[in-house]
Amino acid sequence: MDASTLDPRAAAFLRLLKIMDELREQCPWDRKQTLETLRPLTIEETYELGDAILERDLDGVKKELGDILLHMVFYARIGAEQGAFDITDVLHGICDKLIHRHPHIYGDVKVADEQEVKANWEKIKLQEKAGKEGQEKSVLEGVPRGLPSMVKAIRIQDKARGVGFDWEHRDQVWDKVQEEMAELRHEVDSDSPKQADELGDLLFSVVNYARFLGVDPDEALERTNRKFIRRFQYLERESRKDGKVMGEMTLAEMDTYWDRAKEQA
Repeated sequence: MDASTLDPRAAAFLRLLKIMDELREQCPWDRKQTLETLRPLTIEETYELGDAILERDLDGVKKELGDILLHMVFYARIGAEQGAFDITDVLHGICDKLIHRHPHIYGDVKVADEQEVKANWEKIKLQEKAGKEGQEKSVLEGVPRGLPSMVKAIRIQDKARGVGFDWEHRDQVWDKVQEEMAELRHEVDSDSPKQADELGDLLFSVVNYARFLGVDPDEALERTNRKFIRRFQYLERESRKDGKVMGEMTLAEMDTYWDRAKEQA
């Protein structure tokens, strides 16, 4: 088939594959890379995509998606060189998985809402793993051990919910948050070595409550981080204009600038 008759999306993807082949064969840096050396770079690119999404920078999202797509093609090229898999295997693999895990679209299963879709997804995933390894697997084994703790808590709770292990309504979760807060306060007041455990329980319950609110707690915390940085830098900048030095001001003086920063945004 002539390239001019291809779907533009297919033509663009073939162009990327061709460039990847050329780089792998001709560029000293690209030729040297392995799955292991690319891994930290891929993680960095993923975080950069996350930053662009939080900033609602659509041009940035487009750029970072391109960088991540390059990495996916790069991994597939290395896999092909090792005789393990190629980009065709990768694409057919994800297509087959999507079809199998969406029986309400490609089969005769009926679902009422998003939650039933997610529940079916988890059940099918467990069946796939059991069939592949010949034994029952834990629902939670699909949660990567290396995830950041808050993201891991979200995924753990989400997977448990997928098989029906969940609170019935958010007021119950709020009661749990209050209960964990009281337990933490008790351990702190008694100078107990269990303070860290109780703080972890409280954070886990807050993550759970955020899920019931439909709020991503990791994203919410990152937005607060950025807001704090923005306000603190305002404090630094404006106090410097007034000839004051950070570290030498009183808390009351700094609070004055902080209040002004809050009015800005």
